[in-house]
Amino acid sequence: RGLIHELSGHLLVENVPVYNLFIDGTRSAHVDQSLAFAAATLQRPVEELYEALSRQRGKTVFQPVLVAENLSLSQVARFSVSYLEHPEFEVEVGHLRLYRYGPMTAHLLGYLGEVTEKELAKPDSPYRNGDQIGRKGIEAAYNQHLRGVDGERIVIVDSRGRPKEDYHYQPSDPGTRLDLALDLDLQQEAARYFEGKAGAAVALDPETGEIRMLLSAPAYNPNLFSRRLDQKAWKELIEAPEHPLQDRALQSTYSPGSVFKIVMGVAGITEGTINAESKFYCPGATRIYNRRFRCWKRGGHGWMKLRDALKQSCDVYFSHLGKDLGINTIARYARLFGFGQPTGIELDGEKPGLVPDPQWSLDFRGTPWYPGETISVSIGQGPVLVTPLQMSTMMAAVANGGRRAIPRVAKLSNVPSFESIGVNPVALDAVRDALQAVVMEKGTGARAHVPGLEVAGKTGTVQVVRQLTWTRSEDLPYEQRDHAWFASFATGGDKQLVVVVFVEHGGKGSVAAAPLAKRLYEIYFRDFLLSSEPS
Repeated sequence: RGLIHELSGHLLVENVPVYNLFIDGTRSAHVDQSLAFAAATLQRPVEELYEALSRQRGKTVFQPVLVAENLSLSQVARFSVSYLEHPEFEVEVGHLRLYRYGPMTAHLLGYLGEVTEKELAKPDSPYRNGDQIGRKGIEAAYNQHLRGVDGERIVIVDSRGRPKEDYHYQPSDPGTRLDLALDLDLQQEAARYFEGKAGAAVALDPETGEIRMLLSAPAYNPNLFSRRLDQKAWKELIEAPEHPLQDRALQSTYSPGSVFKIVMGVAGITEGTINAESKFYCPGATRIYNRRFRCWKRGGHGWMKLRDALKQSCDVYFSHLGKDLGINTIARYARLFGFGQPTGIELDGEKPGLVPDPQWSLDFRGTPWYPGETISVSIGQGPVLVTPLQMSTMMAAVANGGRRAIPRVAKLSNVPSFESIGVNPVALDAVRDALQAVVMEKGTGARAHVPGLEVAGKTGTVQVVRQLTWTRSEDLPYEQRDHAWFASFATGGDKQLVVVVFVEHGGKGSVAAAPLAKRLYEIYFRDFLLSSEPS
């Protein structure tokens, strides 16, 4: 199977030799005795070997059957010296898939699994019993690219099925090497940051859509799947309370929180509902549709323009803007930025998220849309749901001037795929300026500031449970604490990078998520920062 490398050439996935035991039933007069000998040598229950035989149904009478994998050298020697007594056994050298960085790249790279009977039964199936094929991640998305072509050996046998001579031999062709756009340094740093935490982080180049880092935590060890996983181990994985098999970067959806205010600002200016000088007064709470909506800051922010409203993440400002825009306009701009639909990444299992509107409410809830829900959506709460990957493509569109990129993990083409989202460039300029203030002018994202870089970003803190009091998130039980977002991009010289960090139950985005973005920018732009230092 083809090797997988990252951006700088470091090897991520390789094949290591492994010794496998096969039995040729035509050479054994008493299969029961043969399996009893093998079970004693392998120190395994004989029932397991019978089970292995049953899994290999459909093989031709002359085709050896795999009964055991990953033999030790002492076991290989025992079968070798017993060849005259047990010629039915053959030890062959196979290859085991080795994921060098284990859980750190598990969700991105995926793993292999044995081909199923259903897959074998397809008329055009290229597989044979026992074949290992990609099941998740890159291994599944590029399975045909990586798997290569099987070899063939045709043997002339006598009337008892004993091999006499080779008739034809065709060596196998190895799979093709696959190079990823992944930056291993960024991946390792994100993995370290998420030790003991749950969430996801994404980094991509907004000019190409290439994924530089894609992490979901907690994760699993993909090397477990290189050998046949028993039922107990599989059950432990799927029933684990932290859900390590769930890819939180593209398969989990969350409320976007205050990061959604970026969409609101662009929509407001593009629609002419506001301009950069428009003001709303924030006393700490406001009444809209005869309901009270409060700001995160109890004392209020006072008079706010868009720039300061994004910088300080004023909820009251965007609540009034949401009322003026209306839910249908908000939903239209959310979809322009790619929410509510898959990004198109080549990995399987991506969730589309949800952009709610009145028609959705009627179709899926059977109830009309309530005006107060528009106010909740305006600040990224309510039924609107996004994935961290969608959040990264939204930020890329803000960073690159309004073009939505299709994210890509593999470096198979140098031609990026973009489409214009069709918003006012003046609106994007105003929002970008405000997002720089969020980080570089001691706004809510100040912990992501890197001297020497232009960093722009937006924090988000998502309530998990509705609060009627001002209880601090950290004083709540873990499962009731707020989620933390930080969505950002940075520019240094001729390079740009988008970084999105999401921490489940992490509390404030400014505290729990922004520091990782800062560290990733320091790593990615280190050459630029060193060259910019005064001599």
